[in-house]
Amino acid sequence: MSIKNLTLSQAREKMGVKQDELGKVFTEAKADDGQYDFNKVTCLGDQVKGSIAVAEKVKAMNGELDELGVHIETLTAAEKAAGAHADREKGIRNFPLPGSGGQGGGAAQHQFKSIGELVALSAEYKSWAGKGAPQGLEFSFADLYPSDFLASAGAVQTLGQKALFATTSGYAPEVLRMPGFVEKATRPLQLIDIIPMSRTGESAIKYMEETTRDHLAAEIAEGGTYPEDAYLFTEKSSPVQKIGTSIPVTDEQLEDVAFMESYLNGRLTFGVRQRADRQSYIGDGLGSNLLGIRNTPGIQTQAKGADPTMDAFYKAMTKIRKIGRAIPTHHVMDPEDWQDIRLTRTADGVYIFGAPTEAGPERLWGLPVVQNDADGAGTGLVGAFDPAWISLSERRGVEVQVGYVGTQFTEGKRTIRADMRAALTKFRPSAFCEVTGI
Repeated sequence: MSIKNLTLSQAREKMGVKQDELGKVFTEAKADDGQYDFNKVTCLGDQVKGSIAVAEKVKAMNGELDELGVHIETLTAAEKAAGAHADREKGIRNFPLPGSGGQGGGAAQHQFKSIGELVALSAEYKSWAGKGAPQGLEFSFADLYPSDFLASAGAVQTLGQKALFATTSGYAPEVLRMPGFVEKATRPLQLIDIIPMSRTGESAIKYMEETTRDHLAAEIAEGGTYPEDAYLFTEKSSPVQKIGTSIPVTDEQLEDVAFMESYLNGRLTFGVRQRADRQSYIGDGLGSNLLGIRNTPGIQTQAKGADPTMDAFYKAMTKIRKIGRAIPTHHVMDPEDWQDIRLTRTADGVYIFGAPTEAGPERLWGLPVVQNDADGAGTGLVGAFDPAWISLSERRGVEVQVGYVGTQFTEGKRTIRADMRAALTKFRPSAFCEVTGI
């Protein structure tokens, strides 16, 4: 029989026989070294002898197997298509609709009535409505739908007792989280941006300050005695201090959240610089603290008194020029103190720093205003922020390191730390003037 006329079962049976025959040939021909010697083959009979004859027979048998494989694949696909067709036909023809008596039929053969229509046509509703609807009405699905439909649908029998299908008791909706996060508010860097920076390789900044400078030059009569000047130097030192912070973190947090390493590095670095910013302004110099500008011995003071706040800042500028012999460059004050200045109005109610529709200059007496809330309102500062008079010298900039503390290695944890070493040097304290009583 031709292969094309074989049924699927016949083709599979024949393919199995042919596979066995070809397998015997290869078994006999296989040598100890893994090669094939077709001269050894005897299972094909006396008429097929020699390597050429056996090889040609093997080629023919293999071709027949390929043809059987294609035939079986085609018939298998056809049977699957027939099964799928039957499943679709069953879904269309055999769904029992309400009122169909449980018999399958075409969708167009029956009219599907809504629950409201079925209720209105039911005997219970008509009886209840005819009595004036005294107490209420309860229907069961059995009153509205055939029993075979209820069985196939798995329906709950009583409408009044059916469990509510809601998001809290049913399938909760999936909600995707937006990327990124909302940053928590924190005090920005406000002062160190205007402090000149420098580098040092020492553990302290040592320098010589000319603490006495008396110029006594005068006119001299003929044969008179020359006056004598007086100069005195004093060694000063500003120690390098360390500012640091750290945070423990699990291995999983670093591995599973892609941005966590860079996030922690950035946050720790900012925290160190934020502390340096605060210390540079109000550090008390005790222990490992930096000595901030406001607590430095020798800076000048200007009390506001009965003067307008703006006048007090101008008088501080004058002291820096006249006593500190420096040129003031910046005003530093709390945002609330600047608010009071910015909102200053004339007697006619005109804003002197510009109309409310304008941003207005953050300048006072020609100098930029740095809003710094590290110490709260009530006290400000005027300073000559030039490298000759002040410097924040870094022994080492902010460095981030990772290590293990205690038993963290066996607990799958590690600690990330960040620190810096710096010294704040005020070469001429009188180049700064504190404004009090604002």
